[in-house]
Amino acid sequence: MQQDRTSEWFVPKFGSRNFRISIGILFLPYTGIIVSFTAWGSLSGPFSLERLGAICLLYFLALGISAHCLDAVGGKTKPWGILPRKKVGAIGLIALGLACTIGLYYAFLDSPLLIPIGIAEVFLLFAYNLELFGGKFHNNTSVLISWAILPIFAGSAIQTNSISLEAILLCILASFLTFILIITSRKYKELKQSLADYSLIYKKELILKTISFGTVTGTVIFFLLRIFPN
Repeated sequence: MQQDRTSEWFVPKFGSRNFRISIGILFLPYTGIIVSFTAWGSLSGPFSLERLGAICLLYFLALGISAHCLDAVGGKTKPWGILPRKKVGAIGLIALGLACTIGLYYAFLDSPLLIPIGIAEVFLLFAYNLELFGGKFHNNTSVLISWAILPIFAGSAIQTNSISLEAILLCILASFLTFILIITSRKYKELKQSLADYSLIYKKELILKTISFGTVTGTVIFFLLRIFPN
């Protein structure tokens, strides 16, 4: 049985164990997907580079750092082994505090729609990762809302204080990709834990890599097309 996730494909194969865990705990390929979805929302209509950067940084802090830190120390399972609970938890809360500061700044400036989106996102962040309310929110639906829908809504809201039709359509694509990611990731983890044949594991790993790198690459192309339309 796999005791922790330091052998995952997204964890560096070099450096000390602490370094590898510090990078691995961020799930950077999956964090990149969430940040990409956030950018989709911002790029779906009129946008400013400042706000695009701000909302992407917000989601990197909130879901990339905070959510994963809280999951590592607050969930029922400990996929990264025994970590310094107070230290990792503090990092998660500080990152969340910075994210909320960014969100509230733009919300009170001219984008109040960020407030209900932020409340929903923070609720799911705690309810999912800490498995609150008996784990009722620790499910695929919560992941789809938190990863695929709310980031796009937030990206659109910070730019125009509205959710465009284009943003809603992008939510459908993001939800589809996220669902495939969830199903494949779960099967991949089961295969790793059961020490299945490497060829079976590799097939799932290849799908995860394709979705991750494909989404990020597609977002970069989308961004360049918006910046240089001609």
